[in-house]
Amino acid sequence: MTARLLPLSLLLVVAGCSFDAADSANDMGPLTENVNSDFESMLEVGDEFALAAELYGVPETILLAIAYEESRWEFVEGEVEFEGTEPAFGLMALRGERLSRAAALAGLPEDEVAAEREANIRAAAALLADEAERQDIDIDDLSAWGPVVAWYSGVDEADAQADYVHNGVFRRINEGVQTEFAQIRPTEVLADFALPRLQTSTAERAGVIWRSSPNHSARPSGAAGTPSMIIIHTCEGSYSGCWSWLANSSSGVSAHYVVNSDGSEVTQLVSEARKAWHIGSTYDCDLNSQVDCSRDGSSNNNFTIGIEHAGYGSQASWDSRLISRSAALVCEIATARSIPKDRYHIVGHGQLQPYNRSDPGPNWPWTTYLTQAAACGGGSSGSGSSGSGSSSSGGSSSGGSSSGGSSSGSGSSSSGSGSSSSSPVEIVIDSNSALNGSNARIEVSSYWGASNNVGGYYNTGYWWRSTAEASDSAHFWFYLGSSTRLTVEGWWPAAGDRSRSAPFMMYDASERHLGTFYVDQSGNHSRWVALGTYDFTAGWNRVSLSRWTTPGYVVIADAVRVRTP
Repeated sequence: MTARLLPLSLLLVVAGCSFDAADSANDMGPLTENVNSDFESMLEVGDEFALAAELYGVPETILLAIAYEESRWEFVEGEVEFEGTEPAFGLMALRGERLSRAAALAGLPEDEVAAEREANIRAAAALLADEAERQDIDIDDLSAWGPVVAWYSGVDEADAQADYVHNGVFRRINEGVQTEFAQIRPTEVLADFALPRLQTSTAERAGVIWRSSPNHSARPSGAAGTPSMIIIHTCEGSYSGCWSWLANSSSGVSAHYVVNSDGSEVTQLVSEARKAWHIGSTYDCDLNSQVDCSRDGSSNNNFTIGIEHAGYGSQASWDSRLISRSAALVCEIATARSIPKDRYHIVGHGQLQPYNRSDPGPNWPWTTYLTQAAACGGGSSGSGSSGSGSSSSGGSSSGGSSSGGSSSGSGSSSSGSGSSSSSPVEIVIDSNSALNGSNARIEVSSYWGASNNVGGYYNTGYWWRSTAEASDSAHFWFYLGSSTRLTVEGWWPAAGDRSRSAPFMMYDASERHLGTFYVDQSGNHSRWVALGTYDFTAGWNRVSLSRWTTPGYVVIADAVRVRTP
């Protein structure tokens, strides 16, 4: 080891106290209290990850990468998904005995570690530092943290540990992560830990990895055992921890599929023809709008296919790539098995087992999910009685407008007529496709992330993308029956990581560029902000938000309004 759990020199600086050799045998309690107090005050001007890393000698990159793999940097309040497992809390997903131990090491109350962001990160850093000391690693060598990261995974199966280390935490370090609130700068490093085995077995669906679970049984014969519903679950933990638990014979549970947190990998554990043990309730059609009441009293496992998703029912948002990959899987399964693609046959775990489960949680984007699931052909995408489940804040108040930016281009088409239609025009193009009318639509690539982490958004949330010298715009499309001069306005929630020069580009139906308006999205927010007045033409026009601007920030695609001046 090249450093101690709490480096002595740092303790002296942070605690602001004197120390001599005689103190080394004394109780460290008062010193710990001073560190706790100073930690809280320093948070006013410092980053909790950086400070926790400094206090305990844990690389900040390791802390950030573990937190991202476990919670995608959302503070979660976990629930029990699998009997025999403890719920996870905080960005660091501390649970059970580990949470207690981490709190003790950091000298913090357990309830504070479970409920407060900075305490949670600090306690996890103390836990990691303690394990690093136990394993006697070189803490200054990033690759040497591989075995400690494997231990933090909380799983026993060697290949799952390797998956967590290499395809989880260290993948984040190598590829880098940029979100609204934090970033991991890409660092090329190979963890000092055994590599995962190459998966060669073939699953039923294309692009899916096969990892067999022994936890399954025969379905009932005939219609009673014919798959006719798909149940959506959340793992209440990481991808590696999820599939390894479901593949463990002693767990007594399983699912047919598990989707990882960004949709880049899917595992199959049980054949669709077999009964997986993924839901512990019997069917009650009163919970499902009186659909298929003939199944009442039958185990839900008999006639369902279960899909688990890395993450938590309490999280505020879901990666759009996870939603798209899962919806594509549902589409393929439902089409092959003639399962209607609606809210009565694609259901949440908590809907059919409400007495002790709530997954996939209130923020699962049901409307978008079912729309995508229906997209490969056939079936209805009706939302059913449960609706989208999305939260709403920010509202649709018109508010005041402010220019708050600068423009390039003429601001109007030099060759367009500039004529107005006979009646006033007002069209809102929202980031939630389900809320747009037939004359408006949003178009983003799978690289854009969905979020509602920052309040003040329009309707249900927004899309975000990190800035770079590269293309990949969000397109707000709107249809006009005739050439019309319109004022363009934008809406977004502000935060410190927002671009100071987000480029909104206006195009008419002939794809003629009418002008670009740059806005500072770190301010002028949660109201309609004027982006200029332009001459649009009959047909589908668009306003495109580009990410091609100063790197190191994010741009926010929330809502655009066009209206008669």
